[in-house]
Order: sequence, then structure tokens, then C-alpha cells
Amino acid sequence: MDNFTFCNPTQIEFGKEKEKEVGNHLHIIGAKKVLLTYGSERIKKDGLFDTVVKSLKEFDIAFIELGGIVSNPLLSKVYEGIEVAKANHVDAILSVGGGSVLDSSKAIAAGTLYAGDVWDFFLGKVAVERALPIFDIITLAATGSEMNCGGVVTNDTTKQKYAIQSPFLFPKVSIINPELQSSVSKDYLVYSASDIIAHCIEGYFTATVQPTLINKQIEAIITTVMETTEKLLSNPKDYDARAEFAWAATCALNGLTYVGTSGFGYPNHMIEHALSAICNVAHGAGLSVVMPAWMRWYKDKNEAQFARFAKTIFGLDDAKAGIDALEAWFTKIGTPTKLSHMNITKETLEAVIDNATENAVYFGMKDLYTKEAITKILTSAL
Repeated sequence: MDNFTFCNPTQIEFGKEKEKEVGNHLHIIGAKKVLLTYGSERIKKDGLFDTVVKSLKEFDIAFIELGGIVSNPLLSKVYEGIEVAKANHVDAILSVGGGSVLDSSKAIAAGTLYAGDVWDFFLGKVAVERALPIFDIITLAATGSEMNCGGVVTNDTTKQKYAIQSPFLFPKVSIINPELQSSVSKDYLVYSASDIIAHCIEGYFTATVQPTLINKQIEAIITTVMETTEKLLSNPKDYDARAEFAWAATCALNGLTYVGTSGFGYPNHMIEHALSAICNVAHGAGLSVVMPAWMRWYKDKNEAQFARFAKTIFGLDDAKAGIDALEAWFTKIGTPTKLSHMNITKETLEAVIDNATENAVYFGMKDLYTKEAITKILTSAL
């Protein structure tokens, strides 16, 4: 186990009807006016919006709406949110939605208190030194953004899908009510499962120092996700399965699975960011295509860990068989495993490869992930 510093200041409020308390949490920090961010109008149709507004009104907290945040969130919407937040002098951000809404909200929180272009943070030109306090009600379990300090946004102009990260971007309070996630579509349930697994395997397979305890935590998260996904496909109203799935999503990327780990990278995310930036595919769907292709390409560099994965997750004795089994499970639950499943052709792929090659520089992995290597990985997924 390598040396580490660990701090996660986010307060999690987990369970039924916890969203009714959001006004009180904002009141505690003295918030008077919030920017209420969300995605689709679903939160208004299912009553969640009304619940939130009622809670805000109980504590005399005004709000300004910013809806329409899409999956694979866009920088243009972040710019809009910053303008609205500045014009209305809000003192906090309340995100109601999935990871895309929360990631956008983090960028808005940083950009509102910055005199320059918020994209500077994504390019690493400057560090985030302050941000508006962030609160959220998470309605889709996938990204883990509710308990970490990062967010990913796509620049609509340049097609760069980059990340912002800072200790100032940890949410103050994150509310996770699994009941609010029961209306998530089948497609986004299985895409979420893929995303959570991808968060787990990046360090698991690539780290040069990987503690046994962390291996076991990751394996527990993966098996929990697989078991609960299948339960939820059979019964979307299974609260216990939904709760375990939601908490697994949070734990996969709240820092715990990287404690004492070092020498790792995020190659699957690096490659998939190019897919979703160029082709606008769902992030989890892109990952379920990239992962098996990358695993086959990378396996020989860490054969023992791939063998462990096969044995622990699937009860198999062969590293290659474990990769095949994961791909078969993705097929079983209905998330794509080939680029052709997302209508991505060899002709389209060239732009994706070029974008991913630029990402490799941004991610600090250009020596291993050359254009030739990325081409080999992605063409094997056609």
C-alpha cells in the first residue's frame, strides 16, 4: 500500500424521502437564493420538482431555474448557467438529476466566481480557488459525482471532453433516495452498470501498486452491481436492490477504491470520451464497447490481475475467459459491446481515433496510447 491522504467532506443523506430535507440543508449554510439545475422535465412530471420547491419555500429560499442539461453535458450550457447565476446573485447551486446535471453544476459553481473563461479550469491553465457551495439530489446512480470533486463536460466547439477537478467542488450535501431512481429506463440502468464497472477496473488493472484490500472492495462493488442489475431488470421497484446499486455507484468513485493505490490511469474513459464527444453516444454504452476491447489489448501487461478478475468475478480459471464472460454479461443485460451496435462505422472511427489520441496527451498517457495503439483497440471493437 502506497502513502496516501484521504479526505471526503461530502455529507450523504441516504434513504426514503430524504429529498424533503433539502431546504434545511441549504438553510444551515445561510443560502437565500439558489440556482436550481436539472435535465429533462421528468422531475416536474413525477412530483420531485414540487417537493424540492416546497422544501425551499419552508426556509424562504428563492430559486432560479436552469433546465435542459443533456447527457454528455455541454460547455455552452455551463456558460448559460454562469450567466444566470451571476445575473441573479445566487449563493448556492442545487442540482436535481443525474451525473450530467451535477457535473455541469460543479463547473457553474466554479465559473460563477471566476473572472475568466471557465474552460481554463478544464485545460489546466488555472486552479479552482473557490466555488459556490453545491448541493444535489441524485436521480441516476452511475457517475459517483455526488461524492467526488470532479466533473466532465464537452466543449461543443472543439469536441474536447475534459474534466474539472478541485477540493472546492465536493458537494456539501448529496441526497440519495433510491426510490427516485426507480423510473430510470432499462437502457440507462444497464449503461449505468457499465459506467460503475469501468470506474472500478481502471485502477484495478492498471495500477503499479494495488492493495489486496482495495482489490476486494472493487470486486465486491462489481459483483454487487451485477447482481442488483439483474434484479432490477426483473423488478425495477425492488428497493433493496436499487439501494445497493446506488451505494455501489457512489463507492466506486468516491476515493475509497483508490486508497493506497498508485501508478494507474483511466484509459477506458480516455478512449470513451472521444466516442461520446464525436458520436454523442451514452457514456456507459460507449464504455461497455471499449472495456472488452481494451482488456484484450492490455491483458498481457497484467496477466495475473486479469486471472484474478476471471476467478473472483466469474469463477473461471483463464484470464481471457474472464474478459469474454464480462462481454457476454454486457450482452445479456442489453448494453452494446460493438461499435456497430451504436451505428459507428470504420469511416466514422477516424475522427474518434484522432480525438482519443489528443485525449491521451491530456490524460498523460501518450507514450503507451499512441494513435496506432488506440486504432488497434477501437478497430477490434467494430
